[in-house]
Amino acid sequence: MDKRLGINAAIRRFYSQKPVSEDLLQAILYSVDAGGKRIRPLFLLELLEGFGMELTEAHFDVAAAIEMIHTGSLIHDDLPAMDDDDYRRGRLTNHKKFDEATAILSGDSLFLDPFGLLAAADLPDAVKVGLIQALSRASGTFGMVGGQMLDMRSEGQHLDITQLSAIHENKTGRLLAFPFMAAGIITEQSQEVIHQLTKAGDLVGHAFQVRDDILDLTASFDDLGKTPKKDLQAEKATYPSLLGLEKSYQLLNESLNQTQSIFQELHEFLAFHPEKIHDMLERLRLHA
Repeated sequence: MDKRLGINAAIRRFYSQKPVSEDLLQAILYSVDAGGKRIRPLFLLELLEGFGMELTEAHFDVAAAIEMIHTGSLIHDDLPAMDDDDYRRGRLTNHKKFDEATAILSGDSLFLDPFGLLAAADLPDAVKVGLIQALSRASGTFGMVGGQMLDMRSEGQHLDITQLSAIHENKTGRLLAFPFMAAGIITEQSQEVIHQLTKAGDLVGHAFQVRDDILDLTASFDDLGKTPKKDLQAEKATYPSLLGLEKSYQLLNESLNQTQSIFQELHEFLAFHPEKIHDMLERLRLHA
């Protein structure tokens, strides 16, 4: 099965229940169906296969939960009170297609519904509790939402690299690290291995934000599917603004190289099969 189709099917399966509001469901699915690379859930599924697991419907449910949280964050991120963007993934943002109240409620649903999906997944109870706790921490006050607050307060401020890293470690990094931690929880690895996986996820989160900052400066609307140079207009601190483009490219590649090293170690000590993860990491590289 194509993994992206499996992720989409899991989300659709959850929302096939009779809704309270058809209008809300329409808005939710508008953003879910807008495309996207599904990189966070794909990392989870490729990691599980790397550990030798045969993918089940429950694994796709966990993958779907990650994508739902991510999509909800994009809906809220685009709102006028936040980044105020008209386009996402090449088409109108949720609040432009519908209205602000609908967009807020759609994002609320996509933040809350994944926990019901995880609770009902066909996995051992201890695994589900671990996943729910980790996803809550990655996406809420102590992760993505907390990082978004730091990001909003940083506009127009002169940040140093430590302050910038703290913002993105939470805003972007936590949810990107979650699939790596989740793979360790699902495959019931030792705490030491879960720590290594989480470290790899943190590095990927860092690389992804550096990459996003570079693309915001260098890519077109057609490449991004959203308005370019938004960070520049909002006077946000970015890796290129603090370090320059050349150093930012170096930082991106260094983070990816360190991640590759972790998976090479896992390959040597756990018989983890890193080939597909290596391929995904290589596709994150950019060349000046």
